[in-house]
Amino acid sequence: MCGITARVGGDGSLEPLLSSLQNLEYRGYDSAGIAVQNGRGIEISKFEGEVSKLESELADRDHDGPIGIGHTRWSTHGPPTDANAHPHTGCQGRVAAVHNGIIENYTELREALQERGHEFTSDTDTEVIPHLVEERLADGLDPEAAFRDAIDQLEGSYAIAMIVDGEPTVYATRNGSPLVIGVGDDANYLASDVPAFLEFTDRVVYLEDDDVVALTDGDHRITDADGDPVSRPVDTVDWDPEDAEKGSYDHYMLKEIHEQPVALRQTLHGRIDGDDVALEEFPPGSFDDVDRVQFVACGTSYHAALYGEWLLSKDGVDATTYIASEYAASPAPVDEDTLVVGVTQSGETADTLEALESARERGARTLALTNVIGSTAARTCDDALFIRAGPEIGVAATKTFSSQVATLVLLAERLVRDITGSPTSDHADRLDALASLPEHVESITTDSRAADISQRCLGDNGHFFIGRGNAFPVALEGALKFKEITYGHAEGFAAGELKHGPLALVTPETPVIAIGTGHDEARLKSNVTESRTRGAPVIAIAPRTASDLADVAEEFLPVPATHPDLVAILANVQLQLIAYHAANAMERSIDKPRNLAKSVTVE
Repeated sequence: MCGITARVGGDGSLEPLLSSLQNLEYRGYDSAGIAVQNGRGIEISKFEGEVSKLESELADRDHDGPIGIGHTRWSTHGPPTDANAHPHTGCQGRVAAVHNGIIENYTELREALQERGHEFTSDTDTEVIPHLVEERLADGLDPEAAFRDAIDQLEGSYAIAMIVDGEPTVYATRNGSPLVIGVGDDANYLASDVPAFLEFTDRVVYLEDDDVVALTDGDHRITDADGDPVSRPVDTVDWDPEDAEKGSYDHYMLKEIHEQPVALRQTLHGRIDGDDVALEEFPPGSFDDVDRVQFVACGTSYHAALYGEWLLSKDGVDATTYIASEYAASPAPVDEDTLVVGVTQSGETADTLEALESARERGARTLALTNVIGSTAARTCDDALFIRAGPEIGVAATKTFSSQVATLVLLAERLVRDITGSPTSDHADRLDALASLPEHVESITTDSRAADISQRCLGDNGHFFIGRGNAFPVALEGALKFKEITYGHAEGFAAGELKHGPLALVTPETPVIAIGTGHDEARLKSNVTESRTRGAPVIAIAPRTASDLADVAEEFLPVPATHPDLVAILANVQLQLIAYHAANAMERSIDKPRNLAKSVTVE
């Protein structure tokens, strides 16, 4: 996820643009840049690194003007370099554009443009935009028509802002990525989020998908995809950037649950190639010298790692998962043929970093599976694989878990092929299902009975989450989410363990949430029956085709029917929604649960 900002008005846009970029830096800090139109053409400054570096580089430059755009980048296509930093221009330098999101068909567009003589200077998908616009300007179209023609060719999710030399206007649009106008007294603004310009104005206009805006210093004109004028209300927001950032959602957590389809599209983009994976960082043969895999992680990331262990083990790879703090205290045996994977959303989790350092010192190869480019784990491990979920503000991780597991599915395919010499079982079907995962998650977030079901989980003595196989780590994760934000007692178990002790605690006041995937369904049905016999209310979450499980449960919460190896990811979304709605009913501090922090950087 990246941050876009723009300003039109007066003579001095540089300082407001830099301030806006500082306010947006949580959305990305791999590189930053601005483009300013000042009567001498479009002047661009962009650098790898934080906004402060851009600010320092511009301190002694005469780089100002009445109109400009800015960008702070969260790298997806291409590493964080000066060349890949936004804004991007076409061959003539007549157009500058910034972009948030992913253009899914950029490869085809780029190749077609190159065949027509266009030259590219970056690895980004964004660069196709100014080339497309310049081409249509050369054909005689006016800037807005050329902009519309370009965006009509784009597939994917995006927010785009563009300036054209000699035009006193910022052109912008959105499709799946946020964009909002700030209506000021002396200037007008545009940004990915309201906090970018809150210090300048609290009057905002929220753009909707397919809106096209022409922003000038005294006006904003909005039209739809067909060019017809549309009216969007001007709202006054509170001067609380945190509240404004939630948009229409009551909490960051709910917003991020609903962002999972977009996060998963970013995670998977360009990484599935037919019946194989296409990990740029790890081409075939990257792990030929690996004999065994160890995962080290904490909290939610530990549960994702358990899922990864299950994926590898079922296809013949020696894999084990360790709680990072325990691994650091009592390291497992490793040698040069051991790959130790640290699963960490932030890349700064102290226990995980210590475990990775221990493994590295003893000769193991290390790999960071993380969300943050430039994090300590990414820099210090031998290799890094990024989940590309975008920044996550809520303390209770949601979209990062699903993106971690999706990335582990991809990594498992590469590891199994390299280590065993054969692809995973049902690899083609599983990869097809993985490609459909964003749409399946979106179907849940737009149509779920979790809010109603959550009422069964209020005021009880405890809550048991059970599952088998790949559903076991999701049972652990569901329990963690519930206890994190409701403060209610919750435990996750392997379903078969229920009768080896925990069943003594099962009463009519202890709801049991059972997660079915299609693996071992008959055995899970038996565990559900055992719980119902003791009077426990049972909520089953499983594919909508799991009629046997639905028949024995008191409540049934369906998910789309897909490959059994991936069903648990969908079930987890329902568990997130149950936890959220239960906590909301209890009036808990959902985004800032007591005693917890987003990133644990102390041991």
